[in-house]
Amino acid sequence: MSETRFWDRIAVKYAARPISDMESYQRKLDETRACLTPDSEVLEIGCGSGTTAIAHAPFVGHIRATDISKRMLEIAADRARQAGVENVAFEQVEVGALTADDGRYDCVMAHSLLHLLPDMDAAIAEAYRWLRPGGVFVSSTICLGDMSALFRLVIPGMRWVGLAPFVRFVREDALVGSLERAGFAIETRWRPSRNKAVFVIARKPG
Repeated sequence: MSETRFWDRIAVKYAARPISDMESYQRKLDETRACLTPDSEVLEIGCGSGTTAIAHAPFVGHIRATDISKRMLEIAADRARQAGVENVAFEQVEVGALTADDGRYDCVMAHSLLHLLPDMDAAIAEAYRWLRPGGVFVSSTICLGDMSALFRLVIPGMRWVGLAPFVRFVREDALVGSLERAGFAIETRWRPSRNKAVFVIARKPG
């Protein structure tokens, strides 16, 4: 698959890239942890090189961290070993092929992912099904549809030459609308600036 090959190819470079806005990232971690307990069962889809899963691991019972890229997961597993983290299980699987029992998880996370999916609505609906009543879906999504038109002009060309993956030009209102149509109640909606990701905590009623 072309998407898998793309992420495998850039995995090492991606993993070495520092977090560009540590203050915002820490706020997202803190607000997520306020929704977690030491017994929480967590699913992360699109875990990449494992940074967020490993950061949350000491605060939960278990994390199932999935991604399509084998190379990303190898880096993530190595990082977990170095950090002494033993309660994260890394798994290679596409979002559309991921299976879980209804109500299995207390928290589902999807960071820097929803705008990369051909069917964002389907992924959100599945996250809703996988959550127990009262569980939370936590996401951080680049809403390129709200950003400069330059992005919309440049990215298709980059994808054509293999320098970018598939990207959906999501708008923030469309993202929130999809979450609400799935049944979620929005508890947190925060965007540091127009060109930053939208952070959302959405709760399944219960």
